Amino acid sequence: MSGTETWTENDGALERELVFGGFREAIAFVNRLADLAESEDHHPDLSISYRRVTVRWTTHSAGGVTERDRELAARTDELV
Repeated sequence: MSGTETWTENDGALERELVFGGFREAIAFVNRLADLAESEDHHPDLSISYRRVTVRWTTHSAGGVTERDRELAARTDELV
């Protein structure tokens, strides 16, 4: 896996693109992230393109990034 090591704040969300070795690795990561999101009842926006996954954490009801988004971004890093 490669990609940026940090999150950027872009258009009201914390965003990070991750690049995996292949499609199966990318989907396995998305499945781990889905488990985290379900357990926290807070869901990121995801974009999947072959081996690239873009994750965007935001709190729509707050109109942008909250501490919860920052916490879940850090927990996302642990799943990589």
